[in-house]
Parts: sequence; C-alpha cells; structure tokens
Amino acid sequence: MQSNLVIFSNAGAAKESTHTVEKTITNYDRAEEQFIELLAMEDLDKKLDAKPSIASEFEQALSTAMRAAYRNDRSDEQAHRFLQRILYRINRLKLFWYDDLRHYNNERSLYLHSCRDQIEAAWQQWELAQIDVAALQQLDVKQALIERASADLNPPLSENSRYIREEMTEAGYRHLLAIGSFDGLVEGSRLCYVLGGAANEIQCTLVRVLLEEYGNGRLSRKHSTFFAQMLAEFGMNTEPEGYFDLVPWEVLACDNHNFLTTDRKRYFLRYNGALTYFEVAGPAAYKNYLAAAQRLELSEAAMGYWELHIKEDERHGRWMLDDVALSLAERYPNDAWELLLGYDQEKLMGDRAAGAVVRSIREAE
Repeated sequence: MQSNLVIFSNAGAAKESTHTVEKTITNYDRAEEQFIELLAMEDLDKKLDAKPSIASEFEQALSTAMRAAYRNDRSDEQAHRFLQRILYRINRLKLFWYDDLRHYNNERSLYLHSCRDQIEAAWQQWELAQIDVAALQQLDVKQALIERASADLNPPLSENSRYIREEMTEAGYRHLLAIGSFDGLVEGSRLCYVLGGAANEIQCTLVRVLLEEYGNGRLSRKHSTFFAQMLAEFGMNTEPEGYFDLVPWEVLACDNHNFLTTDRKRYFLRYNGALTYFEVAGPAAYKNYLAAAQRLELSEAAMGYWELHIKEDERHGRWMLDDVALSLAERYPNDAWELLLGYDQEKLMGDRAAGAVVRSIREAE
C-alpha cells in the first residue's frame, strides 16, 4: 500500500510547504474579514446586485475551501475551520444577542442563505458518508436506542478522559472553560426552535427540558449563570463568544449541525435522537471535568456548573429516552431510524470535538 507520508527532499522544500500553509491561512483570514464586512453592510443584497465584485475574494476562498475540505481525499483543517466559522456567523443571526439592532439588518439576506445552503449541502454529504445509513434502517429502533443509551450512560474511561481526570493542569482547566464557554453561555437556546406546534406529551417534555436549562425562568438558576461563575472565579471573560477564536472547527461543526436540525422541521427526529445522546452521555463527561477540578482543589464556584449538570442531565437523559425518543419511534415507525441517525451522528461528532478540545488543551499547556 502506498504510504501517505510526505518526505521532503531538502529543507528548502519544507520551508516552501510551510510558506504555502501560512499563505492559505492568511487568505482564509482575509476572506473571513471580508465576509464580516459584508454582514455589516446596509442592504447587502442590493449592493451585491450593483457590484458583485465586493464579494469576489470571499467567494474565491469559499470555493477553494469547499474543494479542500469535502472533495479531496485528504481533509484540510484550515478549510474546515474557515467553512465552519463562516457557517456559524450566518447561523448565529437566528438568535438574539442583545446587541446593536443593526447587526440583524441582513438576517434574511438571500445571499447569506445561498452561502449557508452551499456549505451545508457539501458538508452534510461529507458527514453522512461516515455513517452506515442503510444498516440503521434495518434495526429495531426502540431496542437500538435502549441499548445505545445503556452503553453511553457510564462508558469506560477513554484515554482523553483519563488525561482530563489525572493530568490536566489548572492552566488546561482554564483553557477547557474558555472553549466550553462557547456553548455554556448560551446553552439550550436552539432547543426553542422545535417547541412550537401541536400540544402533546412529547412537546411538553421538551418544554420541561428547556425550562430547567433556563433555571425555570430565574437568571440566578440558569445554567449559563453557573458557567459564568466558573469563568469569573478565574478572572476570565464572561461574555458569550468571548473565546471564539479558540474554538476548534470540530466544536463549531456540532453547533452548526444543531442549528441545521432545529431549523428544519423535516429533521425533527434526527434532532431529538441527537438530543437524547447529548443528555444521556453528558453526565459522564461532566464527571471527568468535576474530578479534574476536585484534584486541582479548586473552589466550589469553579466547578458548580458540572455538579448541577450531572444531577439534571441524568434526569433529562431518562426523559429524552423514555418520553421523547421512544415515543417518537412509535409515532413515526417508517421514519424512526432517523432517531438513530441523529443519535449516532451526535456521538460521532461529539467524540471528534472532544478529541479536538483535548488536543487544544495539550497545546495550551
């Protein structure tokens, strides 16, 4: 079998390759800056109709990145990062950030929607290629969900879990909080997209999950408040997206996937399968973080979010499996396999993101 290892014949070739990578990164950074300028323009679509060239550098980088990320045998990390950052900048317009109202002038821009659809189409095809969909369609869905949840509730410790529990330093813990704040400070927000519609037991259970995430309407009990307290304990930035540049593309991909499956009602089963995995498996991850904080002898405020989540998500996991996923499997017998697709995709993408976070922590340490 031919090796994929590239051996440079001399130092000059290695230097040239490094220069090429640095140039690519610079091009992506410059294209993202141009995209940010496009987002801020008044009447973006009209301006593009009058002068298409104002988006030319961004569009060239977008085309290059999509080929590099999804159409080549070897995935390009910088291309993935660029695409997921662009997609997130579009998706975040679906939420309200209590900032300048003018930031939302282009929230219904046809151009932005076109960019989003273009990225999502190629990216989703790439993601689905990593799942054996045909095999999922042959399974007894209810039995498969029960077996998966049982296995993921208390999984054996992985190498990454052991590293967090036994080796991660306080500096690494702060880095973990910085990346985790990307989700932790706006937690549960996208769930609201699936709550409207006909009233039934499934809908009511999802509302209960959202209400508990939001502290039953009390800011002091909202989960994001506990995460902000952890950050404040270390004198860190408590503003949402304050550490956006630290977030690996694998983590961004999880968020963008969540935006997609909550925004499209056709993916309702996929989303609830994914949320079932997230709630079932969450406590195991939070126990790792809590064990690390206890080993480092940190204050209660520096770990309170994990303790709260371990208790509440164990309950949420049971609700999601018993009252949502299994109930949906009965209601939609012909499409129930989509619950498994959502569950397995969330696990696959979550494991990928967790690995990226640990690599980032190791580099920071």
